Amino acid sequence: MFPPRRSFDVPLAGGAVLRLGSRPLVMGILNVSPDSFAEAVPRRDVGEALEAALAMEAAGADLVDIGGESTRPGAEPLPEAEELVRVVPVVQAAAARLRIPLSIDTYKAGVARAALDAGAAIVNDVSGLRREPALARVVAERGAALIVMHSRGTPQTMADEAVYADLIGEVIAELQAAVAAAAAAGVDRERVIVDPGIGFAKHAVHSYGVLARLPEIAAALGRPVLVGPSRKSFMREALDGRPPAERDWGTAAAVAAAVLAGAHIVRVHAVAEMVQVVRVAEEIRKQGCI
Repeated sequence: MFPPRRSFDVPLAGGAVLRLGSRPLVMGILNVSPDSFAEAVPRRDVGEALEAALAMEAAGADLVDIGGESTRPGAEPLPEAEELVRVVPVVQAAAARLRIPLSIDTYKAGVARAALDAGAAIVNDVSGLRREPALARVVAERGAALIVMHSRGTPQTMADEAVYADLIGEVIAELQAAVAAAAAAGVDRERVIVDPGIGFAKHAVHSYGVLARLPEIAAALGRPVLVGPSRKSFMREALDGRPPAERDWGTAAAVAAAVLAGAHIVRVHAVAEMVQVVRVAEEIRKQGCI
């Protein structure tokens, strides 16, 4: 038996509403960083990035998440000025052509402000408001939706902080703190989506544990859940050391598990393939709902 998926209407910047619950949505990952962990060929040219975004939409993506800074373990921080140069033109171009909502993947308040002004509707903060708490005020001012992800530390330190006495309890408590911080800054609770942070400040056993116990996390937080397992290193050992670009079959298994567990959004690189996975897994889930 599978847990039911609660329905939520999440207001976005610009007045649109993201309706979550009737089916899982697919968020396509659009990296415009030259050092993405998962892609051999970076998309730094605006035209190439726009073409990729349009292809994701045509393949069935419900959202596109645009990011300019790598947050892989060990990655060096990117100056805000450089991140703005990378992402703002892409957001502008995509907002003019795509019919689906755009998300900006950043923890920086200045980048979020510029991207929202350029046409993004959602801010996806991998730090869960830990790096720049001022980001929440930007989201509140612009009336955007906010994704808060569970993590600890920075890309340089998060592996050392993957120590848990109670994995699920601590993830829940730290996400609750992020939701509370957003609310304190004026972000309406109905605009918040939570992400348990697969691969961030977590060893492989922790990432598998989060996936296996996703219903507990969703029930405790009472907010829609995004899961982002795509091509991440927690699968490395199970996949005999395959590099990120060769982990789409493993990603498919993790995406199917997330859908069966009631995830509202899955964030993926291989959109066309994962759309198929999501649709089939959802049909199975519907037959076995509690």
